[in-house]
Amino acid sequence: MKVVRVFTGEDSQSHFEDIEIPLAQSSGIGSLSRLYKGPGVIFRQVDGTYDLDFHNAPRRQLVVNLQGSVEIEVGSGERRQLHSGDILVAEDTTGQGHKSRAIDGQNRDCLFIPIDDHEKFP
Repeated sequence: MKVVRVFTGEDSQSHFEDIEIPLAQSSGIGSLSRLYKGPGVIFRQVDGTYDLDFHNAPRRQLVVNLQGSVEIEVGSGERRQLHSGDILVAEDTTGQGHKSRAIDGQNRDCLFIPIDDHEKFP
């Protein structure tokens, strides 16, 4: 399963990386990843005027877009749009951070799923 990662590089700027979460066939119920541990889930809703300047992720977390879209901009100026069903691994907890903004005035619903610090993604 493909996900987008945003992280802080050695230059203290945020960067994007596409990563693949390994899945293994599980008898009759489809393919599953391993269990990634974390303390809970946070539900979030923002309106269509959402526009944050550079900021850091408050913790390592998965951000799962349920409804609506967001544009993320990293330190290099590169921008990516994430839509319903897309997943972001937010790991830029230090450095410059990233910008995030609503697209086309859409409200957005998402889940923040904190990730334990020792958990590593491929």
